[in-house]
Amino acid sequence: MPDPEPAPPLLLYMVKQVELAVRARLDDIVRPFGLTALQYTALTVLERHSDLSSAQLARSSFVTAQSMADMIAALESRGLIERHRDRDDRRRLVVALTPGGRALLDRCRDEVLALEHGMLTGLSDQQAATLRTALSTCHANLSREASRAGGQGRTAVYELSTGGRVMVVGALATGSSESTGADRPPVPDVTTRTA
Repeated sequence: MPDPEPAPPLLLYMVKQVELAVRARLDDIVRPFGLTALQYTALTVLERHSDLSSAQLARSSFVTAQSMADMIAALESRGLIERHRDRDDRRRLVVALTPGGRALLDRCRDEVLALEHGMLTGLSDQQAATLRTALSTCHANLSREASRAGGQGRTAVYELSTGGRVMVVGALATGSSESTGADRPPVPDVTTRTA
C-alpha cells in the first residue's frame, strides 16, 4: 500500500515564503542605491502618507522605535527625508519625504515593478486580481481578530509604492500596546490601486 500523500504546507507558511523571497529580491534591487529594503519601505510609506510621527513610521515599516530613530538619522543625513513641526500641532515633530527622496524612489520604481511582474508570471490578469482580493480578505480577517482581542494586536502593512500603485509585500500582526492607535496612519487595503 503506497504511503499517503503528505499534506500541503499551511498557507501561513507559503505566505511567509513569498514575503521572504520578495524581501531578498528587494534588498538586491535597492542595495545599489545605498538603501536596505526596510529603508526603502519607510520611504515608500512616506510617499503615500506624508508628515508621520516617528512612531507611526516605525509601525508601518516593521521596525522598533529605536531602529526607526537610527533610520531617520541616516535617511535625513542623505537628504532623503526631513523632520519638521506638524502644521496642525506645533508640539509634534513629523517626518516627510524630500524631493531627493522622491527622485530616488523614481529611480528604483521600474525594477520594483519588474519584481512584481516576475512574481505574478504564470498567473492570468484574473488570477492576479483574485489573489489581490484574497489577500485583502485575509488581511481584513486578521485585523478584525486583532480588534476583538482587545486591541492588543495591530496589523502593520508593508507596502511599496510602484509607479502610482501599491504592492503590499507582507503583513504582520504585532503585539505593541504603546499607543491607542489614534496616531497611526490609515492602513491601506491589500489591493493594488492607483495613487
